[in-house]
Amino acid sequence: MRKTTATPADMAARRVGAIPTQPGPKEAPTMTDTVTDTLTDAVTDVPAVDHDAAADPDAVIAGAGPVNRPGERPTVRLREAGPEDQPRYAPEWLQLREPADAAARAVDLLDPLRIRLANLPNGRSGGLAVHDLGCGTGSMGRWLAPRLDGGQHWILHDRDPYLLHFAAVASPRAAADGSRVTVETRRGDVARLTPDALTGASLVTASALLDVLTREEVETLAAACAGAGCPALLTLSVAGRVEFSAPDPLDEELAAAFNDHQRRGGLLGPDAVGVACEAFADHGATVKVHPSPWRLGPEHAALTAQWLRGWVGAAVEQRPDLAERAEGYLAARVTACQAGELRVTVHHSDLLALARPTGRV
Repeated sequence: MRKTTATPADMAARRVGAIPTQPGPKEAPTMTDTVTDTLTDAVTDVPAVDHDAAADPDAVIAGAGPVNRPGERPTVRLREAGPEDQPRYAPEWLQLREPADAAARAVDLLDPLRIRLANLPNGRSGGLAVHDLGCGTGSMGRWLAPRLDGGQHWILHDRDPYLLHFAAVASPRAAADGSRVTVETRRGDVARLTPDALTGASLVTASALLDVLTREEVETLAAACAGAGCPALLTLSVAGRVEFSAPDPLDEELAAAFNDHQRRGGLLGPDAVGVACEAFADHGATVKVHPSPWRLGPEHAALTAQWLRGWVGAAVEQRPDLAERAEGYLAARVTACQAGELRVTVHHSDLLALARPTGRV
């Protein structure tokens, strides 16, 4: 597998206190937007996770944890940027977190979603058109498509062609009832969505997206879904709460600093779900929210170690005065993680917004 090189910022941080800033983007390989690989090729193309490296507090998987520039999430650039600046999650990180994401997603929201989809004006005859925003490597499709009946066509949106490649070739091929699932990719900014972009949509999905949007962008998303008359399933938004099996006095300070970091540049962070509920309700949607926590135990040691580095690193970036205490805290937490002695609950929320159908045929 490819090894990730530490950024200059990481090296500087190690010299002054071993609390790294967030990993920077990697250079993107040259590739076309047209995907011709087979699903089998995709499975062999996705790099295997180096669990020893992931558990090492000095090892970096690019994109692990929160990013440190306002207005950015690693899988999708929300605003204009220079062509040389291409943020991404490394496929290794997305592969590492996918099982925890899948286990966390709120299955209780699926029945009301299925009922709404079965009663859409365009019915089942034409199949479902599902728009997955900021799709990354396509984990939402792999989780959701096999849980829905009927033919499905997934439209995968992301700014990163490298991740779109993985999402397309590793997409599921069959729905719950064996119906065909097809896929296409669209490269672009999800913050620029308009109702026209969702014309004919049956469903909009996203993971870990709401908390890195501004209030205006969430309102734009709600308006686009209302204009299309389609429901939205928006999963794994940070809730701002973390619980450790062995509490430490520094937990609350780090959590507060991390939450403030998430709100920088006008982003919503842990306030996102509340704002989204209001925005969708203002457009006449029925909104349901359900908890979707990561429950990380010894079997998630590699993921927990990488998450810890990102969580502590963002907190220290927000409050540099925490650096000295945070260094020992992080070392102790990672050691406990490697010994299988640490359990962490990272709280998220899933939101289902059931917009009023538009009567399209």
